[in-house]
Amino acid sequence: MASLMNFRDELARVIANDPRYSIEAYAFILEALNQARHLKLKSVGRDRAEQATSKSAPKNRPVLGASGKPPVSGHVSGGELCEAVRKLALRQYGLLAATVLAHWGVRSTSHIGDVVYNLIAAGDLEKTPSDSRADFDNVFDFETAFKGASPEAADDSVARPAGHTDLPAQ
Repeated sequence: MASLMNFRDELARVIANDPRYSIEAYAFILEALNQARHLKLKSVGRDRAEQATSKSAPKNRPVLGASGKPPVSGHVSGGELCEAVRKLALRQYGLLAATVLAHWGVRSTSHIGDVVYNLIAAGDLEKTPSDSRADFDNVFDFETAFKGASPEAADDSVARPAGHTDLPAQ
């Protein structure tokens, strides 16, 4: 509980330095980051399992870590995080996703980058040498990314049959 209170205090300082974004924006982007990391690590685990069961050995062996396995990175790029924010917003808020994000001050992928780099400057997130603030610029256009999109559009696992619409049969 104490670490949660420390983080809240830290967020209050971050917001005091840059009041353009609400605390909800920070919380939402951190939630999207956690989901993106989880999906990435899950995908890496699945790829390793498939590779282990593969009968043909790869010609180029990857660099192995101390455990004898390739090092796992949960690093999420700027573009990946922006896409995670888009998908989470559509799942949680549907057609109101852009409106909710705008209410929190987030109106573009560049704003997502501002939030992330505010957290990096405060020491709450880390970046790799290859990360750049520009990685968040113009990843997608908010107006077109959320306009007319359904929550199902955010779920890659939803497959619709050809000719399927959301309109009721008449």
